[in-house]
Amino acid sequence: MNGNGIVPVGCVVMAAGNAARFGENKLQAVINGRTLIRRALDAVPAEKLAAVCVVTQYDRIAELAEEYGFLCVRNDRPELGVSHTIRLGTEALRDKCGAIVYQVADQPLLRRESVSAMLDVYLAAPDRIVAMAHGGVRGNPCIFPADLFPELCALTGDTGGSAVIRRHPERLRLFETEALELADVDTPEKLNELSEK
Repeated sequence: MNGNGIVPVGCVVMAAGNAARFGENKLQAVINGRTLIRRALDAVPAEKLAAVCVVTQYDRIAELAEEYGFLCVRNDRPELGVSHTIRLGTEALRDKCGAIVYQVADQPLLRRESVSAMLDVYLAAPDRIVAMAHGGVRGNPCIFPADLFPELCALTGDTGGSAVIRRHPERLRLFETEALELADVDTPEKLNELSEK
């Protein structure tokens, strides 16, 4: 905690995937005039965070992270799966933060205000895992307290934070929001569908 008794929270924006189902770097795809990656970075309430880290394999995204004033960590082994991205981001922020928000970069309708409100829910009970959800169904982003960083760093392959949540179900708290905020873009068809929202 800092001198005000507030847990310093960081954010890891996970932007390193190969997007095999999309067919190209989907984070450069445009929806309603803005790329997915710019939308993801705009959704980060940086003013409430101790640090923001963007994990990516892409030069253009690294440049954009710098433009936003965010730390960039290069993932040169994206084939190792999402677990590698989680570990790189966690290791970059673990000494600065008492908790981390893990945010995927392909939810174009995620709102900064919602992430900010979810942070407030976490700070009211900082021993909990907080996940954005709709209708009781968990989605992303998720906030994990520091005592779970070792478990997150021990993940392997294409296994994400869900595996850690399953081991600690009693600690999970859901933050309800609109379904569209949780919608992710896996295919060009899904991008077109969300462009119409």
